Order: sequence, then C-alpha cells, then structure tokens
Amino acid sequence: MKNVNVTEVPEGAQIIDVREPNEFAAAHASGARNIPLSELVARTSEIDPEHDIYIICKSGGRSAQAGEYLEQAYGWVNLYNVVGGTDEWITQNLPHES
Repeated sequence: MKNVNVTEVPEGAQIIDVREPNEFAAAHASGARNIPLSELVARTSEIDPEHDIYIICKSGGRSAQAGEYLEQAYGWVNLYNVVGGTDEWITQNLPHES
C-alpha cells in the first residue's frame, strides 16, 4: 500500500471511505463510497480490485488498517492510503458533499 496526499487522488478515482455512516453523512469526498471499517470484511465485494483503490477516513489511521487488511487478505497491490483523510480533503477545498 502506498500513502498519497489528498491532492494526489485523481478525479473520478474509486474512493472508499471507511468511516462510520454518521461521519460520512457529515462530509465526504465527492464520489466516495462508504464502507465502514467495521463492515469491510463483509462488503469487500463492493470494491473493484481491477482499478486503483483510494482509501480514506478522518485522518488516515482507519484507512491504513483497511488497506493493510485488503493487501494481506487478497494480495491487492493497487491500494492507496489517503494521508490526512477527509479533514485534509476539506481543508484543501477539494470537491466534497455533506
């Protein structure tokens, strides 16, 4: 898994937000799909392993855990942990929804 800054996430990327639904509802990167870390094992089929996977949370901790799991369990190598998370995404004024 590679760490990337929020400004390195390409437009239209597959973004998986692993925060809880109430956090996601408050604000999230535009186009992100909410799959809470607590549900990741059961919902992995919702992630397209053929495309790069950008994993985001509030600041980067839970997304790192999710990426490590996907790497170890499935051998996926196209994983990117979005450092700074949604907090930094909003600070940088990148497209987001609330």
